[in-house]
Amino acid sequence: MSTSAEAVDQIAALFAGEGGAEYLGEPVTQAQHMFQAAALAEREGAAPALVAAALLHDVGHFTGAAHGRDLMAGRDNRHSHQGADWLAAWFGPEVTEPVRLHVAAKRYLCAVEPDYFAELSEASVYTLSAQGGPMSPEEVAEFEAGPFAEDAVRLRRWDEAAKEPDADDPGFEHYRELLTKLVRQ
Repeated sequence: MSTSAEAVDQIAALFAGEGGAEYLGEPVTQAQHMFQAAALAEREGAAPALVAAALLHDVGHFTGAAHGRDLMAGRDNRHSHQGADWLAAWFGPEVTEPVRLHVAAKRYLCAVEPDYFAELSEASVYTLSAQGGPMSPEEVAEFEAGPFAEDAVRLRRWDEAAKEPDADDPGFEHYRELLTKLVRQ
């Protein structure tokens, strides 16, 4: 197992590398999107683990065998699961499970809040169909029963709001200490 500094350095390298790529049809890069989501979580006073989850929620777009481009081609790349599984090498479920559930939370919100769909960006509307569309009543009940559902919904709201091209949010170094403290030893 790597040290916490090595783990955080590996994550930082992703932000500096693939994080600079276009964010799937949005007017920001992948890294800008994730920095904005974390900044929104921080502004709302979220627990450190949930701030970390907001920061890391989309790492699955570039850590697994499938890529974010697959999602934009209409194939679910299961980036939420890929990212959570990758992050589990270093972080506990308080970080990984909101990451794993953030796509499910979009499907959930579209099912239970009629106005939520109208808040989705054009790219989010497009990917929703590849991700399974709004949840069925059975899926809603199962999602709500999960221990990380509330955190996943909070993360999802920050996710959707984190697409501002002119936002002035802190970069990766702002979150380095927070991540380092959360890495399991």
